[in-house]
Amino acid sequence: QVQLVESGGGLVQAGGSLRLSCAASGFIFSCITMAWYRQAPGQQRDLVARISSGGSTNYADSVKGRFTISRDNAKNTVDLQMNSLKPEDTATYYCATVRVRVGGFSPRDWGQGTQVTVSA
Repeated sequence: QVQLVESGGGLVQAGGSLRLSCAASGFIFSCITMAWYRQAPGQQRDLVARISSGGSTNYADSVKGRFTISRDNAKNTVDLQMNSLKPEDTATYYCATVRVRVGGFSPRDWGQGTQVTVSA
């Protein structure tokens, strides 16, 4: 079955950097669009970044220029490099597989999440 295991979260000061990684198994990783989402307490889960099987990327406006999503199809991993972190980036970050349809994209499978806390 599909397994997504996130790692790399932690506590960092504002302006610092973190790199999240997601190890995937149970499906043909190279054929699947992948994404990172985040959810702060009391808020909905929102898309942070998405990367297609071919490497095309999309970012939420709030992270453009600061975050970079990448994938390694040989290792079945998708990473999120987060620079210039802000307190408002504090959230649980989730790795997800993405279902691509004519009308758009939707998350399908989720990892367990990793906590990122940015102190002021």
